[in-house]
Amino acid sequence: MDSDEDSFIYLPCPGISASETLEAEQILKWQDMCKALEVDRFSLEAGRKESEREASKLERETELLRKRLQELEEESQPQKAGFQREIQLALTEERQLLREKLALENELEQLERYQVAQEELHKVPTNLPERVMVFKGHVEEAKEETLPNRLTARPQIRYPVPGGSALITFESHEVASRIIEMEQHQVQLDEFTYVHVKAEPMVLLLPSSLEISLEKSPRRVLLSGIVAPSLPEDRLLEKLELFFSKRQNMGGEVFSVERLSDSGHVVLTFMDDGVAKRLIQIGQYQVPIGQESHTVKLSHYVGGEIAELQFRPSVCARTVLLSGIPDVLDEELMREALEIHFQKPSKGGGEVDVVAYVPIGQCAVAVFEAEEEEEQD
Repeated sequence: MDSDEDSFIYLPCPGISASETLEAEQILKWQDMCKALEVDRFSLEAGRKESEREASKLERETELLRKRLQELEEESQPQKAGFQREIQLALTEERQLLREKLALENELEQLERYQVAQEELHKVPTNLPERVMVFKGHVEEAKEETLPNRLTARPQIRYPVPGGSALITFESHEVASRIIEMEQHQVQLDEFTYVHVKAEPMVLLLPSSLEISLEKSPRRVLLSGIVAPSLPEDRLLEKLELFFSKRQNMGGEVFSVERLSDSGHVVLTFMDDGVAKRLIQIGQYQVPIGQESHTVKLSHYVGGEIAELQFRPSVCARTVLLSGIPDVLDEELMREALEIHFQKPSKGGGEVDVVAYVPIGQCAVAVFEAEEEEEQD
């Protein structure tokens, strides 16, 4: 280390040797070095104390943070338990939603089957065929004020029955209700074989309200009384069109001619208004068809369309739908096994009226009619 003394030149003093002078210089240098080391020591000591103070401060802050973290953990325990409860509730709700989804899918499948039945119901002819009616002597007593003023019809519902299912009708509606309430049934086929089937209520869509809009067509005429079995249909229609298009027959230009498949009547459509009305006023014509002349009657063509049709679900009181039947026996043996099982009181059954079984891979249409006992009640 340099000092102020380094800038001086020491001259030898009289009486002092050169070696003594050199030793004195060395002593001065070591003294300067000791002073510098002492200064460094004080500085390091001050730094050490400052570091200790910082370390103590950090330890106190660490302890405070540790305590705060512990407090936060203790405070979060109820929240954690609440979150766990919410997760459990969410899982329970998810399972419930899955069950509801399955139920809705089953309901949708049932509705689709109802829709098929409804579509089958709508597939009716636009014109009712002629029916031969006869009075067979049956008379019911009635007062004049109670006489019916409307036509009543007995509904006949056609319901598609898929493969792997069966319809069973009991003599008692109580037995049917009991079978449906039990839902799952184990049917014994032989000593070692069982099958599981599901019992469901038989629900049909019955018409509850029907409104038909009728309108007379100004350009159409209905021809009836046409009998020409030996003449092809296209030739017959050509002759009718030609006859009623002539002015001398009070006809007019024909737009189309059509024969109704359900009744055999013919519908003529004219291009102009007034022709149909003129022909209907005449009422009937002698029309040459083939080698003979036939009397053809003319009347109004009444077009009708369903303005409103409402349905209501109706549960068959004595009939049960069995589904999920595997294809393990032939049709007759499976039908007998089902009938035997559901006749047993120990299985919740009773007297069986009829059983219809449809194997897997096949399909059938069941016809439901009004029950006589219900009408009498």
